[in-house]
Amino acid sequence: MTKTTDTDPSHPPLKAATQLVVGGRDSAANHGFVNPAVQHASTVLYPTAEDFLARRSRYLYGRRGTPTSEALENALRELEGPACAGVALLPSGLAAISTALLAVLNAGDHLLITDSVYQPTRKFCDGVLKRFGVATTFYDPLIGGGIAALIQPNTRAVFVEAPGSLSFDMQDIPAIAAAAHARGAVVLMDNTWASPLYFRAFDKGVDLSIQAATKYIGGHSDVMLGTVSANQATLQRLTDAVHALGLCVGPDDVYLGLRGLRTLGVRLAQHDQAGRKVARWLAQRPEIARVLHPALEGSPGHAIWQRDFSGASGLFSIVFKPVADKAVHAFLNELRLFGIGASWGGFESLAIPFDCSLIRTATKWAPGGPTVRIHIGLEDVDDLIGDLERGFAALAAAK
Repeated sequence: MTKTTDTDPSHPPLKAATQLVVGGRDSAANHGFVNPAVQHASTVLYPTAEDFLARRSRYLYGRRGTPTSEALENALRELEGPACAGVALLPSGLAAISTALLAVLNAGDHLLITDSVYQPTRKFCDGVLKRFGVATTFYDPLIGGGIAALIQPNTRAVFVEAPGSLSFDMQDIPAIAAAAHARGAVVLMDNTWASPLYFRAFDKGVDLSIQAATKYIGGHSDVMLGTVSANQATLQRLTDAVHALGLCVGPDDVYLGLRGLRTLGVRLAQHDQAGRKVARWLAQRPEIARVLHPALEGSPGHAIWQRDFSGASGLFSIVFKPVADKAVHAFLNELRLFGIGASWGGFESLAIPFDCSLIRTATKWAPGGPTVRIHIGLEDVDDLIGDLERGFAALAAAK
């Protein structure tokens, strides 16, 4: 089949599930094969000296793109929607975040960033950006349109993440974007948790939408990959930054990302369904004070999630009632189906302890008890609940 896009006037708009399958595919140009070849390439040859000097070629150099990388970029662009003008592939989610920030900031600029942001993003701002003369102010993730009061004459960008890493604060993205745009600031978003499948970032006012494709797009815990999607107003700055920094992704990792994207729809739906079921079960446990999951009725930020999102993922956190850390460690150590490890978005379930009080600077983190972040994978839900029951038994024994 040939490539079909949601902007092709000869075709009606495609549903997201269909876009995941057909996006970026051009079998006619690939000798009829369904998937593109994995193009290992650096040098591109030109037929004449004149062609070389004029750069008359679709591809210029391996670092600047190949048919393999172009296939994933096109698929992601189509998934993001018509307001997406282009996509850049980066070697990791953090590389995507740092490159996007460098693309829109200069020495002397001011950046506003949510206090619930992914910790490595915070470190990049407090370290690299500070050394380069960019001032960062962290703000309360629940500020909404009130962020207007924090915008300074030199504020050039506002960084949002919804829900927030670890604590799952839900931000009012449209209100924040409206305030930022009114003062000429660009809005960047880490959209890894929901992906464009469940949150259409550009429709909500975001200018640069970022994903750690290592997670749900890859889906198998075997690839490091990041993506930045840009609207027309920011695309050239993003492209210039990527090229100037010499960033590119190896073809095998690109291919794994493209393969994972094809099944994102069915996997994310399963993560969502299973995650909510386990979260509701956990909310009834006597050991648990709160479940931090914006898709659950009664949870903080649920109204915003219901308004702006069309689904959730398998990642959320739980707050234990006051108990010693050793008891929580006993709970985690007893689990057999939940691995203890960073990252998430793969087929396997994970659980890690955390403490946001160690990293927040603009807001106070006082959940009232120990906290654990959980990722629900693709295992049978009843088996996962049985595993958690064993963990709770170990917690009780360790008190």
